[in-house]
Amino acid sequence: MATQSSDNASDNAVKPQLFGTATPFVIRKIGLSDLSDALRLGWEDFKAIPTHAIVLCVIYPVLGLVLFRLVLGYSVLPLLFPLAAGFTLIGPFAALGLYELSRRRERGEEAAAWHTMHVLRAPSFGAMLGLGTLLLALFVTWIAAADGIYIATFGHAPAASVPDFAARVLRTPEGWWLIIVGCGVGFLFAVVALCVSVVSFPLMLDRHATAIDAIRTSLRAVVKNPFAMAVWGLIVAVLLVIGSLPFFLGLAVVLPVLGHATWHLYRKVIEPDPNPPQEQPRLRKGHRYAADFPASLFPWSHER
Repeated sequence: MATQSSDNASDNAVKPQLFGTATPFVIRKIGLSDLSDALRLGWEDFKAIPTHAIVLCVIYPVLGLVLFRLVLGYSVLPLLFPLAAGFTLIGPFAALGLYELSRRRERGEEAAAWHTMHVLRAPSFGAMLGLGTLLLALFVTWIAAADGIYIATFGHAPAASVPDFAARVLRTPEGWWLIIVGCGVGFLFAVVALCVSVVSFPLMLDRHATAIDAIRTSLRAVVKNPFAMAVWGLIVAVLLVIGSLPFFLGLAVVLPVLGHATWHLYRKVIEPDPNPPQEQPRLRKGHRYAADFPASLFPWSHER
């Protein structure tokens, strides 16, 4: 009997390693109230640290390039929706700076828009960059797949105009086939991105996890909370659609709120470190004076 117990203990010790669960990160079971609370806290962070100007500075040059291309021709029209929808694939990586702001505010440290740059000095930034590259490859693959589906449906001939393109997609059987197949394939890409990144980047930023451990933990979080994670993915998709109307203006608010909310979702899902490293918090600074100029333009250069 003692031998059998010893064998069972040995099996239990080996199984976590075989199935990739031997990580120091404990996953909680969450519900819909936790998702609502994460969104509420994300909104509170955005109100305290408004970053909409930064988002606009990133979004509108890209939109300008798209509009410039539209002036030259309509061949880019089939990719507009895939490009907009595909942002959900790389969004977790693009929100790194927002996680840092939420983290600093949570710790009672000074938090302002320029502190987003501190992620570049994170010990796990290399791991975050590696996973971000993986998501970028997933995004490029999705765009190629969407383009291939359109070409297989309508061929290489570009639309003559925007109304012509809309008529092709919405008023023909081929167009509806394109919508159904494209949305189905896009859904699969979105599920993959959600599973590997729902808590990965906050975990790497906060606990300095490796990319492999972060992905493994994210997958375990989805397996333990399938319904909550499915609802979270739906919330993200709906808010991005709403934020895209009209003329993508709403994204200046939706993207930061979702970024901050993702940090708080991570806090809901992953148990905090029982033995956190002793770090001296950087307290909020008081007023700055004219004598501090121009050094005050680069506040990170004075931090130790």
